[in-house]
Amino acid sequence: MNTQRWMSTQFFSFFLTWGIFLPYWSGWMIYTKGITVAEASLIMSLGLVARGVSTLFAFPYFSGKVSSKLLLRVAGIGTVVALVCYIPASSVTSLLVITILLHLFYPILMPALDSAASVLVQSNQLKHYGRSRQWGSIGFVSIGMVLTIFTGILGDEVIWWALLLGTLAFVGLGFRGTPEILAKKPEVDRSQNVGFVHLFRIKHFSLVLIIVILLQAAHATYYNYGYIFLQDIDAPVFLIGLIINIAVIAEIIFFAIADKRFKRFSVGSLLTLAAIGSSLRWILVFAFPSVLVFCLAQTLHAFSFAMAHYAFMKYLIKNIPNVQIPKAQGIYSALALSWSTAVFTIFGGYLYEIEPRFAFIGMIVCSLPALLLAVVYRRVEVGKNVLVTD
Repeated sequence: MNTQRWMSTQFFSFFLTWGIFLPYWSGWMIYTKGITVAEASLIMSLGLVARGVSTLFAFPYFSGKVSSKLLLRVAGIGTVVALVCYIPASSVTSLLVITILLHLFYPILMPALDSAASVLVQSNQLKHYGRSRQWGSIGFVSIGMVLTIFTGILGDEVIWWALLLGTLAFVGLGFRGTPEILAKKPEVDRSQNVGFVHLFRIKHFSLVLIIVILLQAAHATYYNYGYIFLQDIDAPVFLIGLIINIAVIAEIIFFAIADKRFKRFSVGSLLTLAAIGSSLRWILVFAFPSVLVFCLAQTLHAFSFAMAHYAFMKYLIKNIPNVQIPKAQGIYSALALSWSTAVFTIFGGYLYEIEPRFAFIGMIVCSLPALLLAVVYRRVEVGKNVLVTD
């Protein structure tokens, strides 16, 4: 089978649903379930805590017990069940319980797909990670364009239906053919030390992890309040989806050229550029609260998110043994994409209640320390004559 095409399809179908969930889910609960911004912030933050537990412990555990193929199927079906449970939910408590249930299944799909891609790259069955990952970004941006039209016509209730149908499509695609290596139950050499502690003994893993944790946490305000912030600054409702997806278009362009244009950049150089772009992004949104400047700042998502993620994947593929990849992905997903984001979602929600712009400038408490650490790491690379990678 064409492994490159298979991986691209998997990324596309998953991130199509992520393009609904990430920017719209807080808004869906606020506008259709009648809860406040603070209540939505608490619910999503606790959901992120559950997500961290799931990706840090459940995902690595089951990755060592079952095949990637089976894990993707079970997580997908669990997501569908959780989404159906939202139908009768009307109170803050019920929404919280169901959101936690959703976060036990749905977020597992992201590290599971990245781990599958890493295994395929290491086994020389996938030539270009970036080329396949860009299709995830294409899925993300395409659904945003379409969903904005339907929310403008039918209201925010359509968000739930879109996520449910998209997840059903992903589950359906999961029953198609799978690369043979991903259909096999993992075989672990018991003589190897494969615990979490061993990961932190790998050279510079802790430093790289801290940097990407800070860079990903800096997106907390944008992910949870970007949608309502655009309404606060009077962005045309039919254009909100387009504006949000400018970021993903920039991401697509980056992933499309990353394997070729940034192949010779060291991980430290990539992380430094990502931190600079992140800091500039939040400063611009704070200083110039207009639709035009917000659109311009969106292009910096290619640095703040895409380049940071690509740098971590580059470090992982070159430095982490195959058997340790699920654990490394679980730690990254839990700490960088879940728990740190949960903390700064609450922080951003508090600032947003005071003044919406404060929630964005507040994110430089993550990006500036990340920049300092990235510069330190780059100097370590330079000191060891690793200006560029092979």
